[in-house]
Amino acid sequence: MFHGIHWQAFLIASFVLAAIPGPGMLYVLARTLQAGARDGLLSTLGTALGGLVHVVAAAFGLSVILATSATAFAVLKWIGAFYLIFLGLKQLLAARRDEAAILPDALAALPPKPTWPAIRDGFFTEALNPKTALFFLALLPQFVALDGAPLAPRLILLGLIVVAFNSSADIIACVAASPLGRYLRRRPQAQRRLSQASGVTMIGLGVFVAAAKRQAS
Repeated sequence: MFHGIHWQAFLIASFVLAAIPGPGMLYVLARTLQAGARDGLLSTLGTALGGLVHVVAAAFGLSVILATSATAFAVLKWIGAFYLIFLGLKQLLAARRDEAAILPDALAALPPKPTWPAIRDGFFTEALNPKTALFFLALLPQFVALDGAPLAPRLILLGLIVVAFNSSADIIACVAASPLGRYLRRRPQAQRRLSQASGVTMIGLGVFVAAAKRQAS
């Protein structure tokens, strides 16, 4: 059923693209450094689910709307940008509220954070990124032959592989950054700086999305 797919070229391209740090990986790194590996991994799950939205959209042609309609692209772009900037401002405000130092010994006594927010924020960060939609729309068709066989199943399979590569790279980045984040979070001033850096990073990602052009790249 999946004949006509140029597997070797596709796997090489997917691996190389996953290894290049992008907005999704930077978002996961920011969450990992600020809140730990647990939040980073949950954010990775969220970005993976958001990526699946674009896989399905590309496979069934919905992403074509973003490529051909300036209005649709602009609407999604500004929603995604405002959401990221909102998260960044929220993080900066939280850093100011937590300006009173937390003693290192008290960190272990803090109640665990809920799971849902990290997954939710990761999901919307990726799902509301129009550049991801255009990325899938531009990449996937390059490796599928137009031989008359159904395209949607093959495009979905390729999209799932891309998401798996991207998520694997994010997990590796999360695990690698976790010890540094744990070291810094045990220092009260560093904890506040991490929160501020996380907020600035998310605002920067929002600006990046806002500056996105319609042309797929």
